[in-house]
Amino acid sequence: MSESADTTAHRPVTFEELAALMKGRAGLSVDPGHMASSPAVTFEELNLDSLGLLGIVAELENRYGARIGEEAETCKTPHAFLTNVNAQLAAAQA
Repeated sequence: MSESADTTAHRPVTFEELAALMKGRAGLSVDPGHMASSPAVTFEELNLDSLGLLGIVAELENRYGARIGEEAETCKTPHAFLTNVNAQLAAAQA
């Protein structure tokens, strides 16, 4: 089964998926459990810059076949990012 864009059933983007994207797009090894249990940890503290975050947004847009608004690109924490992205993906399917 391929990982092509799936617009029929959105599953929430998880901390595990975000950690994998951070590794693939920015070369950063981040513990998804740390991100999940530390709501205040910022992307800056995790050494992810704005270009890395843009790459993650682009990958998610391709993966889910939906446009993710610019608000996601300005999120400072993984928690805020996932909340924003998952809300946008859910709305795109409605």
